[in-house]
Amino acid sequence: MLDYLQQNPRGFLLFMLYRAPAVLLALTLHEVAHGYVALRVGDPTARDLGRLSLNPLKHLDPIGTIFLFLLGFGWAKPVPVNPNNFRRGRRDDALVSLAGVTTNFVLFVLGTLLTVIIGFFLYQKDILASVGGMNFFLSFQQSGFVIQLYPEYSAQLIQALQNPWLLHVQRFLLNFCMINLGLCLFNLLPIPPLDGFHVFNDILLKGRLRLNQRVFQITQVALLVLMFATNIISKVIGAGINFVQDAVLGSILRLFGL
Repeated sequence: MLDYLQQNPRGFLLFMLYRAPAVLLALTLHEVAHGYVALRVGDPTARDLGRLSLNPLKHLDPIGTIFLFLLGFGWAKPVPVNPNNFRRGRRDDALVSLAGVTTNFVLFVLGTLLTVIIGFFLYQKDILASVGGMNFFLSFQQSGFVIQLYPEYSAQLIQALQNPWLLHVQRFLLNFCMINLGLCLFNLLPIPPLDGFHVFNDILLKGRLRLNQRVFQITQVALLVLMFATNIISKVIGAGINFVQDAVLGSILRLFGL
């Protein structure tokens, strides 16, 4: 994405007009979900600190947000919780931890469903037949998806569209799907301080790992180094994104008989 910015600044800025609202919405709903579930299981900390807000500025982590913009996966500023307020200890901690990723996954599925519905009104039927169906435009791994996603390819795409104005909606939705799925899968990694660690510790280890704030900070730095210095995380998350999207998109297309 940095190469894209250097090579085509105008195209990058146009692309961000679609990606930015997708990132802000996905991050905000992820964190509000954490805070809302925490409130429901007895902890009002997030509510009392104003973190049940739909204002994205209250939830943005600078580094995590940059990663979401540039790489498609990242994190928000964690919602503060006080586990001492939970009514049922580990169970409630797991529920709060799963709230954000579950919300992102549901948004990804709903977004994917909407892309298919819009596809009926967006793409020319003869074009769909010639490229093997709607999967060509909606699968993250297909060239039609790439052509559709980036505004500089609009001229190449126009002949395939029956209602070109819907392309703006579709571009936002495709970014929304990618961001939500990336946010979901990345935060499921069982690495402190990500949500997946809390789920792993609460459910599989019965809460036996008790890490202090210092350890969380060290592991967060180690995670950042791993992400900057290697492509291990990006390869794992990228493979997961493609696998899950293919499964969900394929199921929805079959549901519509496509």
